[in-house]
Amino acid sequence: MLKKIPAIITPDLMKILMEMGHGNEIVFADGNFPAADYAQRLVRCDGHTVTELLDAILPFFPLDTYAAASVGLMQAVPGDPTVPTIWEDYKEVIKKHDGKEASIESIERFEFYERAKKAYAIVATSEGALYANIILKKGVVVDK
Repeated sequence: MLKKIPAIITPDLMKILMEMGHGNEIVFADGNFPAADYAQRLVRCDGHTVTELLDAILPFFPLDTYAAASVGLMQAVPGDPTVPTIWEDYKEVIKKHDGKEASIESIERFEFYERAKKAYAIVATSEGALYANIILKKGVVVDK
């Protein structure tokens, strides 16, 4: 055990976050996402939501300030009436920890799957919201 590390951050998740370098991407997948099919490295965080995990990791995880977009969200399928309200929760959590609005891109579903295949890791969650999948691009740590 270590002090001040939220218990929601499993040893496997902390290891993955530490291993990642600038520009690497990590996917936080909702409960419907086929994470095991696409992951190069799979981290299970069953019983937790994506929002809870973002809130736990973002104090440690720098978002890429050099990329056009440091966050990617899976678009709703055309014709699907679902309105992904969880995206607003993500924006609030990111702003809380990053101090500013995130640069966010909207990614078509099958393009998102292709990006997920190339991601450094996928974190499988029990998130029940639809279209709750998110990609974070890691930035550099800058001492202030």
